[in-house]
Amino acid sequence: MKTLKEAFDGFQPETALVLGSGLGGLVDSVDVVSRTPYTELEGFSASAVSGHTAELIGGTIAGHKVAVLSGRVHYYEQGDAAAMRGPLEALKSVGVNRLILTNSAGSLNEEAGPGSIMQIEDHINFSGTNPLIGEPTDDRFVGLTTAYDESLRERFADAAARLQIPLHKGVYMWFSGPTFETPAEIRMARVFGANAVGMSTVPEVILARFLGMDVAAFSVITNYAAGMTGNELGHGETKEMAPKGGALLTQLISTVLEEGFQ
Repeated sequence: MKTLKEAFDGFQPETALVLGSGLGGLVDSVDVVSRTPYTELEGFSASAVSGHTAELIGGTIAGHKVAVLSGRVHYYEQGDAAAMRGPLEALKSVGVNRLILTNSAGSLNEEAGPGSIMQIEDHINFSGTNPLIGEPTDDRFVGLTTAYDESLRERFADAAARLQIPLHKGVYMWFSGPTFETPAEIRMARVFGANAVGMSTVPEVILARFLGMDVAAFSVITNYAAGMTGNELGHGETKEMAPKGGALLTQLISTVLEEGFQ
C-alpha cells in the first residue's frame, strides 16, 4: 500500500476535487501526472457504486495542480458516515487546503431541471448521523455557519456569469440513501427550505471543515425529485444526465482554476 505522498512522488496539488456519480468525464480535462487506484492507497476504500471509477489522479487543469478523487464512498454502502475521512486526512497531510465537491442530485425547483448546475450555499443534514461521532477531542465541535467558503462561492458565481453558464444556488439536503426519497419526504424537504436532495457531500463538508479546509460544492441536477413528474426514479437516470451538466461544470471549474485563488 502507498501513502499519498508516495503516490504523488513529489507532485504537490493545490486543490482537491471529488467527483460524484456520472461525473468522471471531468477527468478528461486533467493533464495527468499520476493515476493510482484507491485499492493501492492507505486510508482509501473503493466505492461499489456504478459510475465511480475509484482512482486518485494527480495532474493539472488549466495549469493548476489538482488531486482528483474519481469516486467517493457513500454512507449507505457500509453505514459509515466517516468513510471519506481517510482520503481527506491524507490530502490535508500533503498540504491540500482547498476542496471542491461535486455530486448528482434531484431538484426540488422547477426552474432547475436535469442537466443544470446548483452551487451549494448551505445544507441540511437529514441523515440522522455525523462523521465526527466518536471523535474524542473537542475539535469535533465544528462551526458550520460558513461551511461553504464565501470567497470561493463568489469566484465561481462571477466566472459563471462571464461564461454565461446558468448557475442556480441553493440548499442541499442529505438523505442517507440508498433508496430514493418518497414524494412525502420531498414535500417535507421543500418546507424545510431544501432546493436539491442527494446521498453524499455533507459528511465530506463536515470532515473538511474539521480539518480546516476551504470548501466549495456543486450539484449537477440529474432529475426532478420524487412526486414532481409522476415518474419513478432510478440510478440509470443519474448516470445518463450527469455528464450533460458535468460538461458545464467542467468548463466552470477549469476557468476558476486557471484564474487562480490569490
